[in-house]
Amino acid sequence: MHPDEPLTLMVGSRTVSGLLCRPTGARALLVLGHGAGAGMRHHFMADVSAALADRAVATLRYQFPYMEEGRGRPDPPGLLQATVRAACETADRLAPELPRFAGGKSLGGRMTSSAQAEVPLPGVRGLVFFGFPLHPPKRPGTSRAEHLGRIAIPMLFLQGTRDDLADLDLIRGVLAPLPTATLHVVDGANHSFEVLKRSGRTAAMVLAELADTVVAWLTPLA
Repeated sequence: MHPDEPLTLMVGSRTVSGLLCRPTGARALLVLGHGAGAGMRHHFMADVSAALADRAVATLRYQFPYMEEGRGRPDPPGLLQATVRAACETADRLAPELPRFAGGKSLGGRMTSSAQAEVPLPGVRGLVFFGFPLHPPKRPGTSRAEHLGRIAIPMLFLQGTRDDLADLDLIRGVLAPLPTATLHVVDGANHSFEVLKRSGRTAAMVLAELADTVVAWLTPLA
């Protein structure tokens, strides 16, 4: 087991909670934002953090203000991006010696990429997206990806074949002209990276695939 260290992050005049999981011998740190409907303690976030810690990658998870305050509606993009930036600055302060990466689940990943496209995040070498939300369910489109072309650092997209927030053909088309983008497709997974029982795969197998892919991708960049 790898213990989580509770943190308090400042976002302007607001405070939000964070969790730093730093295994012994950590070789990199990934700053992780949560999805729109669940916070940093959601089992997916906790499981990814633990799996990465088992592979000597530290994580810093954090809450967006609306989640911290118990509100259901996500904050405006400017505040979400400011929270991403505050989390990355905290990681820079707490672990300046570790190569740093940033990203998150769904909304957390998209807000990280949006922040990076505006002004590069301090010390961040690459971005990791666990289910980039390319479009709303049943409303395929690519407008949410328009900013990705302004990102110069490497990006890893982990996408399930059954993700109803990212049509696979559309996301392949978006990423094809981007020299810094890598796409890893998780067969049979939905937006939550759940697979059907008939697939013969377990949640633990999918989690291991995600963690192994992230570590293999970031190792040469660290």
